[in-house]
Amino acid sequence: MSVRNRRGRLKPLSLMALAGAMLAAAAPPAEPAKPGSDLSLYSDATVVDGTGAPARAHQDILVRGERIVAVAPRGTIAGTEGARRIDLAGRFVIPGLIDTHVHLATPPDNAQAAAILRRNLYGGVTAVRDMADDIRPVAELAREALAGEIAAPDIYYTALMAGPPFFQDKRVLAVTLGVTPGKAPWMQAIDDATDLRTAVTLARGTSATAIKIYADLPPRLVRAITAEAHRQKILVWAHSAVFPTRPADVIAAGADTISHVCYLAYQVEPVMLAAYEDRTPVNEALLAPDDDPVIAGLYRAMLKRGTILDATGSLFVRHDVERKDHPEMRRLRCTGPATIRLTRQAWRAGVPISTGTDSVSDYRHDWPEVHDELFFLARDVGMPPLEVIRSATLVGAQAAGQARDMGSIAAGKLANFVVLTADPVADIDNIRTIETVVKRGRAYPRAAYRPTTKAEMGDGDDD
Repeated sequence: MSVRNRRGRLKPLSLMALAGAMLAAAAPPAEPAKPGSDLSLYSDATVVDGTGAPARAHQDILVRGERIVAVAPRGTIAGTEGARRIDLAGRFVIPGLIDTHVHLATPPDNAQAAAILRRNLYGGVTAVRDMADDIRPVAELAREALAGEIAAPDIYYTALMAGPPFFQDKRVLAVTLGVTPGKAPWMQAIDDATDLRTAVTLARGTSATAIKIYADLPPRLVRAITAEAHRQKILVWAHSAVFPTRPADVIAAGADTISHVCYLAYQVEPVMLAAYEDRTPVNEALLAPDDDPVIAGLYRAMLKRGTILDATGSLFVRHDVERKDHPEMRRLRCTGPATIRLTRQAWRAGVPISTGTDSVSDYRHDWPEVHDELFFLARDVGMPPLEVIRSATLVGAQAAGQARDMGSIAAGKLANFVVLTADPVADIDNIRTIETVVKRGRAYPRAAYRPTTKAEMGDGDDD
């Protein structure tokens, strides 16, 4: 499905156009590039590399095309002759951020998706995990993002599998238009009669990065889907409770990442909800007041298997705040305080936590939703900024199955990084002092960002 001809498309700036853009952003001027050179030297920055290691001052980053060639102390990299030089003295560089839980096309709205992606990229996000949508338009967005035809993070998406009851959900009708619900290769109904080898092969044929195990599946099918997916070398991203499958069984099945820390609390329920469609909230009174021993057992199992937690915590905290002004809003499965407590216990246990959001802010917001997840981890959970940055970069890359190419600032990886004017380790709020975002070697100066509009975000004409 084509999603070309969007109104107001922003073309990315090439590295060859960086000097003019940086002047517009009141940044130091760059030295002119030598004819034919594809080298750029970002000089004298303080680098926070995303691994959790302390910041390193006075570092140079040499980029050739879309990849980092070398990172080393100022003036020590060989082979920089002819490189375009960008002076980053007094600046701080972190890896590009990764939002590990977005939905770009439920229902499909190409203008809105492009606007959300633009806001993400200019806010420092260089990759996202799309966690189940109509992947016909998402696949085209992913291609355009990869080619640099639109200002957008790279997109890694899922093909969903769930039990037959889920396919009565009205969202399914929106994202499988023209296909019998449950029969689309990107959204398949699974039961005991399903040929899983064929189902996984069909999912792989969509170019999905992973299979998402969503809802209404018993433990035996969660195990069987996961085993077949891994046999065919595709990742498995799952809800932390699949209903009626408990969290312990999802983890034991071997899912590579699990989403929603809140759902882990269903492990303490004496009777598990029989279906995803039952929205009964967790009985939080069953949780121990501090570190719950049942939840501790889940975290030990996750550590043993290397399972990543896509917490999506800020969503639940924010919902509590909104319900104070709008008590008619339905309760989510967990309160904000319970979500904070469960996430803090995961962090203290050493479970790797990525930064997923599962929400979209309206057109008046100038920053991507993932910033709220960083603030949640720092302010509510208590994680130090260095660890928060690692969650939003290297752990996010691991969750997306892309750690070989992104998530840290290192030789051989993609040139995905964010130039800040203030130290994010001193104060995580400084994540918003963005001067320039570099994605696959292309520079996107923050000064060039065009805010989302009411019309783009599906709210009618602009005021």
